[in-house]
Amino acid sequence: MLITLDHYWTGPGGSRRDELYPLDLSTEVRANAMRWCAVASDLAERLGLLGIALNTHPSTGTPLSSGWRPPLVNAATPNASKSSRHMSGEAGDLYDPAGQIGDFLLAHQELLAEFGVWVEHPDSTPTWSHWQTVPPRSGNRVFRP
Repeated sequence: MLITLDHYWTGPGGSRRDELYPLDLSTEVRANAMRWCAVASDLAERLGLLGIALNTHPSTGTPLSSGWRPPLVNAATPNASKSSRHMSGEAGDLYDPAGQIGDFLLAHQELLAEFGVWVEHPDSTPTWSHWQTVPPRSGNRVFRP
């Protein structure tokens, strides 16, 4: 499945964060987001070939429960890290209501290495799968926030 920038910018209710927060959307954030979408699309396509389908989030209407978060949105997001990679365009959360994506990636970490993705442990993300394109401090492919 193709994950687009339109998906990445979309917030709850279909709001467009790129339009609501244009001053926070730097050239660097946009470039990071384009890279994240390309990597996420490639990994999602492979998951689909392996029988793991993406779901559509009821609030965003996309496969993402959370993409780019400008600083104000991140600050208002419960339990969000103050240095979240969502703000830099290097992370996104795929809607995963049954934990199928997270459990599969936990069991198949070779896919994460192949695509250059790091994920939060599924125990920490009960209804989403957090993917980022930069390593966490631990360097572990599956990490705890």
